[in-house]
Amino acid sequence: MIKDFLEEDHYQATWIFERLKKLGYNGSYDTVKLYVKGIKEQQSRLAYVRFETEPGLQAQVDWGDFKIEEPDGTLSTVHVFCMVLGYSRALYMEFMERCTLEAFLDGHIHAFHYLQGTPAEILYDNLKNVFIGKVAGKVRFNQEFLYFAHHYGFRPKTCPPYSPWVKGKVERPMDYIRERFWRGYRFTSLTQTNAEAIEWLNEVANQRIHGTHHHRVRDRWQQEIACLGKLPPGDYDTSVKVFRKVYKDCQLSYNGNRYVVPHSVVGKTILLKVKNGLIRFYHDQELLASYPEPPDKGNTLENKRFYLQLKQDREQCRRKYGKGKAVRESSDPLKLEVFVRPLSEYEACIPGGGSWKD
Repeated sequence: MIKDFLEEDHYQATWIFERLKKLGYNGSYDTVKLYVKGIKEQQSRLAYVRFETEPGLQAQVDWGDFKIEEPDGTLSTVHVFCMVLGYSRALYMEFMERCTLEAFLDGHIHAFHYLQGTPAEILYDNLKNVFIGKVAGKVRFNQEFLYFAHHYGFRPKTCPPYSPWVKGKVERPMDYIRERFWRGYRFTSLTQTNAEAIEWLNEVANQRIHGTHHHRVRDRWQQEIACLGKLPPGDYDTSVKVFRKVYKDCQLSYNGNRYVVPHSVVGKTILLKVKNGLIRFYHDQELLASYPEPPDKGNTLENKRFYLQLKQDREQCRRKYGKGKAVRESSDPLKLEVFVRPLSEYEACIPGGGSWKD
């Protein structure tokens, strides 16, 4: 059982001991500690044969963190997305503000376009944007990420925990980026940094003679492009996708704000796509509305024509108000028409059918 634990992850002896006790183990902690130590020492003496991937077969992806000093002297962090083709070692990198799934997928798309194709498989560390956990011994990936991988035609793979040598083709370039690009670099903005990063990739990183295959990276890259998968006609929509139900007042709530949409979708659940500060509202494939996302909460965003369309919908008025004629239209487009009925209709509703009194 201990061997099974250690094959799954690099657990500490204390973690293993606690679980063994729950399963009925009555021995001492020292016995478990010595046994675990022996297995780990044996694992650390294992040797591995270097392998080189075929052209177009594999790429490796990782995140890196870089510190920047703000004008007020405080430190903040920017992140770099990095993809390396296994055969040529052609490199792509992009600096980002946050390590979100949206940014992660956008990094892939930009890398595919820069590298001019998609590999058959991509190797990842146990990143939360990719890897959720194991179910019955099998790796479980983020569902949105699986849709993305299917769209671009590559197979995601994860390397074992605490095994940086498995993903060495991207681990070493991260150090190379730190030393050759970032050290001494004066950061001003992400836009400027990414423009200079592309220039550095074109003129330095992908022009160098690589220390492993001893060829110019660009020359091997040109050979590899022919073996990469073709890009699909359209890029994957990396917007954040959520579903919301539309209330009777033609509004829905998202992230502390309310949004007005057409009355035709009242009572239905619609799709929201959020990206770059813009929210798009869809019912099936129909784009219903678009609103900028407010920087704060408690706002109601509306397009006045939606309420005007509701007022002009005779079927809606008939269902809500029955017979009667409409009062003159209000100058306020948000106020619905008020219908007037004869008093006889109300008298019929009074118990006993009596008449109205003065």
